[in-house]
Amino acid sequence: MSANTPRPPRPGSRSASSAGSRRATSARGSAKGPAKGPAKGRGSAKGKGPGKPKKPLTKKEWALKGLKWATIVGVVMAVLMMSIFYFAYRSTKIPNPNSDFQAQTTKVFYAGGKSSLGSFATQNRESIPLAEIPKVMQDAVVAAEDRSFWTNNGIDLKGIVRAAFSNAQGNSTQGASTITQQYVKLLYLTQERTLKRKAKEAILSLKIQQQQSKSQILEGYLNTVYFGRGAYGVQAAAGAFFGKKAKDLDPDEAAMLAAVLNSPNYLSPDRSDESRAALLARYKYVVNGMETTGKLSADVASKIVDRLPKIKKQRTSNLYGGQKGFMLDMVKDELAKLGFDESAILGGGLRVTTTFTKKAMDAAKQAVAEQRPEGLSSKQLHVATASVNVKTGGLMGFYSGQDYLQSQINWAAYGGPPGSTFKAFAIAAGLEAGYSLKDTFDGNSPYEIGGIDFNNQGEGRGKSYGSRISLLTAAENSVNTAFVDMTQAIPNGPRKIVDTAVALGIPADSPGLEPNVGVALGSATIGPISMANAYASIANGGVAHEIHVISKVTRASDGEVLYAVPKDSKKAIDEDVAADTSYALQKVVSNGTGRNARLSDRPVAGKTGTATNDDGDVVSSWFVGFTPQVATAVMYVRGKGSGALQGYMPTFYGGEFPARTFQDLMTRVMEGVEKEDFPKPANLDGKAPSNGHAPAKPTPTKKPTKKPTGPTNLPTNPVTLPPTPPASTPPPPTPSSTPTGQPSSTCGVLNPNPCG
Repeated sequence: MSANTPRPPRPGSRSASSAGSRRATSARGSAKGPAKGPAKGRGSAKGKGPGKPKKPLTKKEWALKGLKWATIVGVVMAVLMMSIFYFAYRSTKIPNPNSDFQAQTTKVFYAGGKSSLGSFATQNRESIPLAEIPKVMQDAVVAAEDRSFWTNNGIDLKGIVRAAFSNAQGNSTQGASTITQQYVKLLYLTQERTLKRKAKEAILSLKIQQQQSKSQILEGYLNTVYFGRGAYGVQAAAGAFFGKKAKDLDPDEAAMLAAVLNSPNYLSPDRSDESRAALLARYKYVVNGMETTGKLSADVASKIVDRLPKIKKQRTSNLYGGQKGFMLDMVKDELAKLGFDESAILGGGLRVTTTFTKKAMDAAKQAVAEQRPEGLSSKQLHVATASVNVKTGGLMGFYSGQDYLQSQINWAAYGGPPGSTFKAFAIAAGLEAGYSLKDTFDGNSPYEIGGIDFNNQGEGRGKSYGSRISLLTAAENSVNTAFVDMTQAIPNGPRKIVDTAVALGIPADSPGLEPNVGVALGSATIGPISMANAYASIANGGVAHEIHVISKVTRASDGEVLYAVPKDSKKAIDEDVAADTSYALQKVVSNGTGRNARLSDRPVAGKTGTATNDDGDVVSSWFVGFTPQVATAVMYVRGKGSGALQGYMPTFYGGEFPARTFQDLMTRVMEGVEKEDFPKPANLDGKAPSNGHAPAKPTPTKKPTKKPTGPTNLPTNPVTLPPTPPASTPPPPTPSSTPTGQPSSTCGVLNPNPCG
């Protein structure tokens, strides 16, 4: 058979018989021509021949398919999570509250973090067995903190997740709810607001619940929890508050200690009348809870529910003597504002680096000692100072007015009416409104507004400087009437001055800070710390920083940074406005009432001030000023802040003792610091918002006299002085203001009498 002869088909072969069929199939397979390959339908998966087109999945099939994969993923994730949980559970160790917790005292350092400033206290703590803790104390804590303690599983999973997400989002800190969870938190004592930390707490809570009895958990909690007054554990708390052992606690004493646990800082009986009232309310809640749960008879409950037990007077440690107590109080308060709770602050093993420098603190102490009038007791005459870093807003140093062991009132924060030192903010507001330092205002005295006369210092009812004196001259001589005139001339002037002061760093809630016609004369109650910070903003080209005393917080155990001060700042006033305001304040020191504040080796800007009450008594005397690097405020007050200075001090004007104290202090602080110059004045000359204030005609330059013949105080609305100041905020002596030169009579708030 030749190669070209077709091979006959073998019996049973489908080749010949199916030829027509193949042709028919080909014809059916495509209307466009012969098929180029096997069809890709279901029947051709292995190339065995053509197949049918794939059908789309139905909704039911999609659902089943999704369910299948979800089940697979769910099982895998469940196994993975169980493995992770098992590993975490096995690897998590329960801390020893008698060793790990005991070593967590927080320490505080000067700026730089190398030199120790001190610690809040060595932990006062003594562990005792539950058998020595009276049943009434145990019942009181359960009634106060976790009434289902003896029956619950020790963990609130929903609460943990809710708190973790809330805290991670930066919301208010939410804590654990059960006593077991609180105990776990105490053992960890970290400030992390993360899901990881909450997961660790949950694991440890479960582990403790499995490995320890309820009695063991309660014993550990009562020996670890913070009660206030530096006392950790019920034994130390019984001694700190009642001078007895825990086993001797009476029902009312036990209930009070249990009540304090809710917030040892705020509910402290040592804090204020408000806190004591809040403590009484919480105490009643605990007593009523003990009665409701059958742990206290109705008869006993009715006898004790309406009054707190007698509390032992708190002792002040010698470790807090001098200014150290005030420094540590400031640090503690700022940590609380940053979100650290009191148990972490006092026993969380924190390492706190402050902005305080030993040099600035020593300078303040030495300057006050050198310059204060001889023979006047620090119990009566309080000299307060504050020095602020211009570039950062950090408080470098201060002097509170007295020893912490003598009195816990910090006059550097408490303050008094700043008088004419407040005029710096009026100058800035006037320049921002469009006035220049050359624009003129009415300097005659008296100046009548709404039937009330405002006066300058000296010459009967006040020295007159003429109807057209420049803003620069008014600043140099602290002319009250010119500042009242300018306040009236600025559209919405009183409000603009207040807003400018607040933007620069004066607290908006300062007592007496109201937008009235005399606001420029400083009748509000403001602390030297705030005044120094606001002047630092002027020195910093109008850029303001929030005053602070903490630069960094780390954890001792691992060095992790828990907080670092942000480099936040805000533009308070325009840079050119700041330059011209600074120039006016430089002239006060070189030519005006502040000449005693001059430094021999560098330029200084500043303002003097005195303030009087509505009876005409001078109640505060000030100088506030700055170099390009440091701003410092000095304030003299007497008694409870409202005592008269005239007749008590040899002289009571801001240009005298306060200015000399400033000079002494700043000479020490600036020693070894490179000299810097102020920026040149911008000589702003905007469009004045009102007519009638043309530049004054030039007058011959005169050499300054040896003693400044300065201006006067400006009055504002009279306020009746309280007989004693509040515990935490200064009395609002409704002063008028101003700095000064030659003595004369003084003036009250919106009082027609001349001021000094």
